[in-house]
Amino acid sequence: MTRDPAMARAGAALIELRAVTKTYGQGSAAFQALSGIDLAIDEGDFVAVMGPSGSGKSTVMNILGCLDVPTSGSYLFRGVPVQRLTRDQRALLRRRHFGFVFQGFNLLPRTSAQENVELPLLYRGESVAARHDAAREALAAVGLAGWEHHTPAELSGGQQQRVAIARALVTRPTVLLADEPTGNLDTQRGREIMELLWALNRERGITVLMVTHEPDMAAYARRVVRFVDGRVASDTREGDVTTPSPAAAATEGA
Repeated sequence: MTRDPAMARAGAALIELRAVTKTYGQGSAAFQALSGIDLAIDEGDFVAVMGPSGSGKSTVMNILGCLDVPTSGSYLFRGVPVQRLTRDQRALLRRRHFGFVFQGFNLLPRTSAQENVELPLLYRGESVAARHDAAREALAAVGLAGWEHHTPAELSGGQQQRVAIARALVTRPTVLLADEPTGNLDTQRGREIMELLWALNRERGITVLMVTHEPDMAAYARRVVRFVDGRVASDTREGDVTTPSPAAAATEGA
């Protein structure tokens, strides 16, 4: 049996970033996307990540989802230093603990909702019966029982995003990473998706990390982290009074 790298240590915060930097390119063409990020996220949190384009929020999400690695600093998942894992171990961590939801849904167009949801389990080598049962359960969890055999073209935008969320849930992830999950939806459909994410967090305990530009959608989160110029500008929890960091204050005064 392949050992789960995330089970090496327990008791730490679910996710920790310590002095994380990320630089793209070299020499005069180098661009520093992240400039020493410190961030801790507990299991069961719901964090909305906000900031202008180029602020570093998408880079952070890619690192958290093991799709990229820091240039320097440490990323710990349940106390395990992710940057020390091999490529295969990071892939295993990603498959076992992370579910991904994208703005563009990323569904296979000629494939049924059930088959789209089954895809991560197919990559895992699950049996046909296990895939079918798990996909139907995940679709029912997002309110799409009875829609299993419809293709994306036969579904509304909100329904397509629900299929995408079911696909992310079917592996029973620890963390759901959502990149602008309501960006292609109208206001009503966007609220429905946010209510679903809220319920998954509150009722199932799934940790949700969501990038959004929309304050109305961020209001569903327990916590809002704002990025400016590759740094954490502010970090606000439910009921807190926002106190911008010096980086945020300097930016607002510019």
